[in-house]
Amino acid sequence: MLLRVREFAIRRWSVLVLMAIVSAMVLAGAKSQAQNEQAKNESAPGKFVGTTAATAAPPQVLIDNFVFNPTTLTVKVGTTVAWINHDDIPHTVDSTEKKFKSDALDTNGKFEFRFTEAGEYPFFCRLHPKMTGKIVVQP
Repeated sequence: MLLRVREFAIRRWSVLVLMAIVSAMVLAGAKSQAQNEQAKNESAPGKFVGTTAATAAPPQVLIDNFVFNPTTLTVKVGTTVAWINHDDIPHTVDSTEKKFKSDALDTNGKFEFRFTEAGEYPFFCRLHPKMTGKIVVQP
């Protein structure tokens, strides 16, 4: 009898641990899906971002998983854009027309540039040249 009670307690404990693991996996999957949806919305080609207030954070291009996100960002003349590296290795932000050039950005490193003229400004990472993006500046 005592053996059956102990066996039941062990099985019950195992089921509780298994339920906790499954719950954690479901929550992690939901969070990942939400992040993917947010990244998809942010990476829409030609996403337009304007400045609304002096205290507002500048529009951002996130660097993560060897990708600039969004790849194309549209802003108004006079807007400052910030690039933030969320990768665990360094990246750079270099204008193909030599209009701007960052130092190597470590994890959470940030580079900002103010766009004072309308036009298109393609950029790339000089450490990983296949990483490219573009800022479109409208009057």
